[in-house]
Amino acid sequence: MAQPTLLSDTEIADALTELTHWARSEDNIVRTVKAATFPAGIELVRQVAEVAEAADHHPDIDIRWRKVTFTLSTHSAGGLTAKDVALAHEIDRLAAQPA
Repeated sequence: MAQPTLLSDTEIADALTELTHWARSEDNIVRTVKAATFPAGIELVRQVAEVAEAADHHPDIDIRWRKVTFTLSTHSAGGLTAKDVALAHEIDRLAAQPA
């Protein structure tokens, strides 16, 4: 299997213009979602887990009551790749659904 290609700084900046809820933090992109309730936050994590497993690309997830923080990076490539951008779009789609 081919190694994913790292995105350039320009490609990352361009991606973040569409991913308005995400911010770059070194070699990661990060988003925090505030869920309506704790169970709603856990349900979002469950849905993201299904999408991530299907893509074989897994975010770091931090759950703090109703706040769920997703951190994306392609660890095997040492930074951000198209896989991170694609998963960020999926997380945005899931987070926008009503609880």
